[in-house]
Formats: sequence, structure tokens, C-alpha cells
Amino acid sequence: MEEPKVNVLLVGGGGVGTIAALNLEAGGLAKVTMVLRSNYQHVKEHGYSIESEDHGSISGWKPTEVVNKVPDTRSDSTPIFDFVILATKNIPGNGMSLVDILRPAVTNGTSILLLQNGLNIEKPFISAFAENIILSGISMMGSREIETGVIQHIGHDSSLIGAFHGQQVQESVGIQNAHHFCDMYSAAGKATCVYDSDVSRSRWRKLVYNACFNPICAITGLDTGSIRLADDAVEKLVRPAMEEIRACAAAAGHELPEDIADMILDVDPIEMHYVPSMLEDLRRGNLIEYENILGEPLRTGQRLGVPMPTISFLYSICKAIQWKMKNEGSRTKVSE
Repeated sequence: MEEPKVNVLLVGGGGVGTIAALNLEAGGLAKVTMVLRSNYQHVKEHGYSIESEDHGSISGWKPTEVVNKVPDTRSDSTPIFDFVILATKNIPGNGMSLVDILRPAVTNGTSILLLQNGLNIEKPFISAFAENIILSGISMMGSREIETGVIQHIGHDSSLIGAFHGQQVQESVGIQNAHHFCDMYSAAGKATCVYDSDVSRSRWRKLVYNACFNPICAITGLDTGSIRLADDAVEKLVRPAMEEIRACAAAAGHELPEDIADMILDVDPIEMHYVPSMLEDLRRGNLIEYENILGEPLRTGQRLGVPMPTISFLYSICKAIQWKMKNEGSRTKVSE
């Protein structure tokens, strides 16, 4: 007898969330309900148009279910979700908290996967859902919604999944659930999904890119290729920021390779002219995600006595940009 499919709720139908949902459905082990906002009506009627390096060209794709709010599992008609995946941007102080958004869908036995960037994103979830497993998801693919319902996915879908430390739930259960998700996500044979035994170190490593290229490209308006071609931008801005993140990670107990800056600088080929998500958001008039990417490592550095002048400068500029977005007639919407 065929095993029942795993019931997954995914909140956030932007570039990363959509490819994650597509890949889960393609594996045949999960049925996905997607919670959408700005693109809900379009996707409900027409589905997604997707150009994907892993999945090819797809027109009119929809997951098992598309809804415009998080289902309330207290209703008799709402199924219990085995996994709830959060794939939105993390922007504190912008409406209802992410914990409260997810709360109606979380029951005993639900694992919550935070497919998001930054440090300390797990803390409010561990506090609010003490009996649930909270998983870390780090995605390395490049995927964005270039217009409503149109997804452009470049770069192989590769992700790291592991359980956050410091939970009340038994550690072995978190490890088991993380492996379960990896197996489910890998089932289609299209993506690489690997168990991550040290999620904190992995998050610091990704910050070497996200806390540096993301804000610098957003502030200057230049893509990653142009930044590398611009006079002094790498040596006076990008590399110092990367070295500050590496030093802070080491002080926090996570040693990164000495040549990590050179490794990350070469991630995006110059000719690719990749547009990081923060620059994309600014161009669209969206609020930017900077607190968990810049603010949290900066506060960690201050606590541990690590000088971070470049990161501090970038944080202050991003904070001013966000104020401008909120106070000068911007649409102030949050991308997914």
C-alpha cells in the first residue's frame, strides 16, 4: 500500500519558495499548500510560469493547494501539517510577527523549517513553539519572481537542512526530522539537499556573502559583477566587510577558512552581473531585509568585542534607507 504523502504548508511564494514547492511536489512524497499574498489571484487563476535550471520551462504550474492566508488547523476541514516552511523575507516591525502568522497552522508534531537568511531567526520560534522542532534551511540557489507569477531560477537548487541548537525537544528528534526533509526534498533527483550538523557555522558562512554583497550592491545600485569592476569597491568595501564577518564568526566559536573572502568573491562570475535580493527589492520599492543579516552580526560583534566598522556603516545606511522607504510615500510592501 502506498504511503500517504507528507502534508506541507509553505508560506511565501516568491522565487525561493516557489522552486522549493515545485521540487517537493516533483518528488512525489509531499503535497504542498502555498500561502500567497500579492500574487495570489494570478497564481490561483493562471499558475506560475517558471524558467528553471533544474526543472526546465514550465507553464501554468500550481501546487496541490493555493490559499491567501495561513489555514487554521482548529477547523475540522483543515488538515494537520507535518512541515510548515517559512520562505518569506524577515523584516521585524512590519505588521504581524512571523510567529503569529504561522501560529494557526502549528500543532503538536509539526516541524517548522525557516528557509530564511540571517542570524538568530530561530529565537522567537523556539520560545513560542517549545514543543516543536525548528529547522534551519539555507538555500544557495538564485531564484526570483521577475514579474507577477513568473519565476526565473538560475543556479542549481542546493540547500542545507539541520536542527537549530538550544531547543527543548530532544536533539535526536530534530536530527531525524531534518534527515526526513532532506530525503523528501531530494526525491525528485533535481535538487541537492544535505543534512547540516552545524547550522550556526553555516549561517555565519552565508553571511560572508549576504552581509557584504547584498547591502553594498543595494546602496550603490550595482550588481555583483559591476561592484567587482568598480574602482576600489572590493578592496575598500566588500573585502573588509567579509573579514569583519569572519572575525566575528571566529569570536563566536565558528572558524571559517582564511581565504573565505576570495572564495565568496568568486561565487558569482563577473559576466553574470547577478542582482542580489536586496538590490532587487530596492528597485521594486520593497522594504529591505537587513536586521538579521547586518544587525544581528553587528550586535554579536559588539557583545564579543570585535571591531566591525564596515558592517556598522552598512547597517546605518540600510537603516536610513528603510526609514526613507517607510516615510516618503513608498509602497512599503515586503517581497516574498
